[in-house]
Amino acid sequence: MTIGAAALLLGAVFVVTDLAYNRGKLIAPLDDVYIHLQYGSQLGRGYFFQYNTGDPISTGASSLLYVVVLGLAYTSGFRDNLLLPFAVSFGILCFALTASCVYALGRRLVDKSVGVWSGLLVAVSGPLLWGATSGMEVGLVALLVVASLLFFTKEMPLGRFLLTPILAALLALARPEGLIFATALSGAMCWTIFAPVRHRSSTRAGGLSGAAWSLLPLVAGLGQLFFYRWATGTMAANGVQSKSFLYDHPVLYLGEFIDRTMWNFRGFLDVFGGLSTRDFTFPGAVFFVVLGVFYLVTKRALWRPLIIATTVSLIAVLISVSTLVTAHAQNLRYVQPFMPIFGLLSVVGAYGLMDVGGWGDAGRIERSRRTVAVAHAALAMVLVFSLSSLPTWALRLGQEAATIRETDISVAHWISGNLPPGATVGVKDVGAVKYFSNHRVVDVIGLTTNHMAQASNNGIGTLYEALRHMPARERPDYFAFYDTTPGPLIDDLRDSGVLGSSPLMTFDVESPSPANSGLIVPFVQLGIYRADWSLAGTGDQTKTPGTVRDYLNVGDLASEGAHSYAPQLALVGMQPMSVVRRVSLPDGRLVLDSGRRIVGGERFVAHNLVPGRPLLITSRADVGDTPRGDQIMVLPDLLVLAHGVPVGRWHRPPGGTIWNESSFTIPGALVTGPSLALELAAPRQLLSPYPDYISFGYWFSQ
Repeated sequence: MTIGAAALLLGAVFVVTDLAYNRGKLIAPLDDVYIHLQYGSQLGRGYFFQYNTGDPISTGASSLLYVVVLGLAYTSGFRDNLLLPFAVSFGILCFALTASCVYALGRRLVDKSVGVWSGLLVAVSGPLLWGATSGMEVGLVALLVVASLLFFTKEMPLGRFLLTPILAALLALARPEGLIFATALSGAMCWTIFAPVRHRSSTRAGGLSGAAWSLLPLVAGLGQLFFYRWATGTMAANGVQSKSFLYDHPVLYLGEFIDRTMWNFRGFLDVFGGLSTRDFTFPGAVFFVVLGVFYLVTKRALWRPLIIATTVSLIAVLISVSTLVTAHAQNLRYVQPFMPIFGLLSVVGAYGLMDVGGWGDAGRIERSRRTVAVAHAALAMVLVFSLSSLPTWALRLGQEAATIRETDISVAHWISGNLPPGATVGVKDVGAVKYFSNHRVVDVIGLTTNHMAQASNNGIGTLYEALRHMPARERPDYFAFYDTTPGPLIDDLRDSGVLGSSPLMTFDVESPSPANSGLIVPFVQLGIYRADWSLAGTGDQTKTPGTVRDYLNVGDLASEGAHSYAPQLALVGMQPMSVVRRVSLPDGRLVLDSGRRIVGGERFVAHNLVPGRPLLITSRADVGDTPRGDQIMVLPDLLVLAHGVPVGRWHRPPGGTIWNESSFTIPGALVTGPSLALELAAPRQLLSPYPDYISFGYWFSQ
């Protein structure tokens, strides 16, 4: 109880710090908090996972369970300005229970002293206090992680698991990383259940029934994935599509994926080894964690299945999070819920060192005063380290909350008071802008707007195409954008005229950056722009003889998919990022079109053809670098293949200072059916200089 009370008290101190930085107003330190509050509010109103009322179901919340908790709170009366205080209070309560459960878990695994030290170190953990008071699901997930392990230790001696699978199933619904941990725990339960069966001390039927119940976390996790598939057409949640290395570039390269993942993983080793300046743990903590695992596996054989499963799952969680672009963002929020286990294993590691110094193998500790004094002195130093970092984390919470107040929340209130009622706003940070305004939002990052993540990850051209193909009444009338990642840079969109040339309002970040940490927002200035869709679709047509049978709009993901379009890049690691360009034609017309930067060639399939007739391919292309002044545009030659058969060399004559449109004829003898596979390749394979151009589209006429 004392440990839990200490956690509650420190949580209150963090909340007071937040209030002090925001003139008595409770502000969340992350825009993501308001995403969950919006989903929770909508759920409480009866709009099941609709971010905007009337929208399709979306999967922008990283924690389904937490949204349900917030929805229940909303229906219970915690509405409007009361929902965030509820979320913060709930997080602190879960954190206090987590610290108490860590004490109980350490006591069951080893002894009371391990429990006391472990629980105390969790209660004074700055990162955990930040996460618990942030308004996110950190406290809830941490509690479910520790409670699942604690109930495992209580139910394991009985040979059956009743509550552990339920807690693990809730954990699987609380975070994607929770599903990984819960899956490993299911494995440990099955291992424990089937061990007596192998030794004939239990019946096979009893083992199968117990194992079936132990798989409840897997059922819950699979149910969540199938819900995603039913709601959005894919099992990957919107957040995964937006942030994962698997999806964040147009082309996935396995070697690059592994390298980027391992880079993040090494960063985690630095942080949890105490080798960084981020004050997450004490120096050398990883060493003590390894000792703790070794001690429990070798000296506490009863808990071996649990410890092996826990260790494997912790490593798997770190690897999984390492696949995210945002792995180290937001003060390592994704891995904070697993820090209590990390701290517990560290204390067990210190216990293990004392065991080497003379503790008995039977678990009865014959302690010399010197050994005990050294052990407690070492743990006291760890406690001092944690206490010394508490002010940093409290101030970090306040400063980051103030940053959200002066950026995203200020933007939301300006939009609410200055934009026309009913206007739709395209945003990169979608949380506070929606929660504090009455305007419909379109999330160009793709968290809360389905199918937008892939378009955003392919570049500004594909994003433009995705937006302009929306029904006119649903397109953004305004944009609240910053010109940094995440999401594509907006220079092209501004130069093309889709964004106004100058913002209606700008918001600069004035908050000081927290110590040993960058700004919680990824920008220093955010602008609000008026949208102009008057040129939308003007790039879909061109002058070509004959009847147009088909049109491939490069940069439009739907059109590319329908034509099996695939860039053939000259070098591994290159990305065919999309662009959007506006040009003035000789007749004075303005045309806007999207395309891709190609270094190498392209493959695609033309459809709706008449067999036996010659096919005229008309291309629109530009040089890789935009010409200036009266510079003549010279495009590279390309080798044309039809069904893999070389047809000839496409020489595109030099043009003026706008994009080039030229044609190439495929003989009718090669058009053997309604579809024709085509490839544009470099005349000299493998050797530079490679064809380097921007491809906007192809028209197929006969």
